[in-house]
Amino acid sequence: METYRKLIHSNIDYECFLDRREREDVDELVELMLEILMMPDNRAVRIGGVDKPVSVVKSRFLNLPYSHIEYVLLCLHRNTTKVANIKAYLLTSLYNSTMTMNHYYQAEVNHDLYGGG
Repeated sequence: METYRKLIHSNIDYECFLDRREREDVDELVELMLEILMMPDNRAVRIGGVDKPVSVVKSRFLNLPYSHIEYVLLCLHRNTTKVANIKAYLLTSLYNSTMTMNHYYQAEVNHDLYGGG
């Protein structure tokens, strides 16, 4: 478990999260990822309401860089709707971050430049 923690810390440039509150948030995300990484590969985990092979989720989590963690935290802090199952929400956010981050920032730029924001 400690080996995975060190690997995740290295991948996400953990030391770049300087603020104490931010580090606490990152620590929670790291612990959620570790929980998945410790699961047997022959199991499934529910992501976005769909059961995914643990091996697929592990692979994605082991490749998340700083920017994806920062993006998940930004989206979480901007969210104003009630989240009934925060664990499921965070796992899904982490998993989907690799497929949504660039589009999110592009939409923000488009809004700021052309949407009157």
